[in-house]
Amino acid sequence: MPRLEDLMLFVRAAECGSLSAAARELDMEPAAASAALKRLETALAVRLFVRSTRSLRLTSDGEQYLLHARNVLLALDEGAASLVRNRETISGELNLSLPSDLGRNVMLPWLDEFQLLHPDIRFRIRVSDRLADLYRQTVDVAIRYGAPEDSSMVALPLLADNRRVLCASPDYFKRHGIPKKVADLSSHNCLRFVLGETVHERWTFHKNKKIEALTVDGDRVSDDADLVRRWAIAGRGLAYKSRLDVSRDLSEGRLVAALTAYQGEAAPLNLVCAHRLMLSPAIVGLRDFLRPRLAELSA
Repeated sequence: MPRLEDLMLFVRAAECGSLSAAARELDMEPAAASAALKRLETALAVRLFVRSTRSLRLTSDGEQYLLHARNVLLALDEGAASLVRNRETISGELNLSLPSDLGRNVMLPWLDEFQLLHPDIRFRIRVSDRLADLYRQTVDVAIRYGAPEDSSMVALPLLADNRRVLCASPDYFKRHGIPKKVADLSSHNCLRFVLGETVHERWTFHKNKKIEALTVDGDRVSDDADLVRRWAIAGRGLAYKSRLDVSRDLSEGRLVAALTAYQGEAAPLNLVCAHRLMLSPAIVGLRDFLRPRLAELSA
């Protein structure tokens, strides 16, 4: 496979009619330019130029290859220009990983709105509470609760002060009573979900600068946070959910908050990508679009 710098030298030498002039333009030493041309001719197994100490002209093979070499360089230039355009406009395909509950019930309509504002954007969406592997999977950006475990990743805050809230349906509380203190949770059916790779069953609460925690139990566990919310609405038990996930359920009366004298666990929402160079206008624009809506939802 010919080297890019060898192709560039060949094209400029053909256009200048001089190998030394092409070398000067490309800031190459004459010996390096001569070696590059020889390397290209060896790779192609043809002579591209007839040259002497005073003249340089293309062979018939050289004239034929010049057209293809120019097309290769033009295609590379156009490819680089398209990347620049993509980094200046909100366009292209965005592979996005969303948490199940927030993604399905809150963000999908917002993504429709974002796409109406930016019709050149295309989404490929993965909905899962399993942490996406941003290095191995075809995911550009993930929206996730909590800071990424890998400190080399870039996390853009979407809602830094979001917390969990203990809640259940009015029917559940009518049948089982409302817990007044953290210890009361031991007598309740607690709906647990998988957080990362482990069951989130150590529930922590804050009050007056003190931390109270309890390992809870219950008859249901799921790796889908949306399912846990649905169980809570159906009166199956207590859920300890991100306030963002249940904000509308609380305001519309499907769920009721408990232990409101306590502050729930921190559950900051971040937009995470593997490297800062991946922060395209589409990703930054989506962050800026989501932040005020999330803040309004959590108010």
